[in-house]
Amino acid sequence: MQSCTSALCILIFLISTFSTASVSAVPPVKVRCNEMATLPCSERCSGLVRWTVSSNPTDNLAECDQTSCRSVKEGYLMIHDQYLKGDLSLIITDADFSKRGWYTCDCDDKDICDVHLQIEPLSTTVQIKPGEPLVMKLDVSDPVKVVYHSTGTAGPSSGQVCTVNGGSLQCNEYKRRMALFSALELRGLKPSDSGDYIIKDIRNEEVIHTYTVTVHDDQPCPCRDQGAVVPAWLFALTVVALVVLWVGSVVMILRKRREIQQH
Repeated sequence: MQSCTSALCILIFLISTFSTASVSAVPPVKVRCNEMATLPCSERCSGLVRWTVSSNPTDNLAECDQTSCRSVKEGYLMIHDQYLKGDLSLIITDADFSKRGWYTCDCDDKDICDVHLQIEPLSTTVQIKPGEPLVMKLDVSDPVKVVYHSTGTAGPSSGQVCTVNGGSLQCNEYKRRMALFSALELRGLKPSDSGDYIIKDIRNEEVIHTYTVTVHDDQPCPCRDQGAVVPAWLFALTVVALVVLWVGSVVMILRKRREIQQH
């Protein structure tokens, strides 16, 4: 087979470049869990516009044409007035971790926008007494791993604690202390267990939830060099009693003086 001429090679390169550039490069959209997310796409389309999950292009989420817009799946919608102006954005009313991933917008079956939806990681601060368990929610059904980062010099070395895949729990030296129910439970915490426990999606290496844990005794410090505190009402009552005694003494002294003068 003859090699292509320079002009033909240039033409093939331009065609492939134009085809690749025909799908808009949109920056990732990142929102907090359970907030509304808007996936942008700005293109003119006189035909049918559809939004789908990129990994499942036959599963329509929402669509628009010149007549109207329709929410094919609950929680996904498009606005017809915006569609007529070239704004083909998809609105996700309640974006949680199950909805993160890539979405595709197409016009008459031609892809025009690919948008990546990301959910901001959750963060929880926990203070626990020694012996109590740490309960960590599994916010996604995907396989996850728990990674530990020590915050103290006395703590164990940082590293992976365990993995969870469906109902399967695999742990290392934490095996005897870990349990999997509707959540992940680490039992019998000690002060040396203080640190960050990070739940990460194994497939995408995305942080889902970080638990910042402090384990300490919640005992009040002994008081030092502090005298007994007298209640205000007792102090006031004492003052009144002293005044009454003083007045009574003065009256008694005056009476005795009068009696002496009369004699």
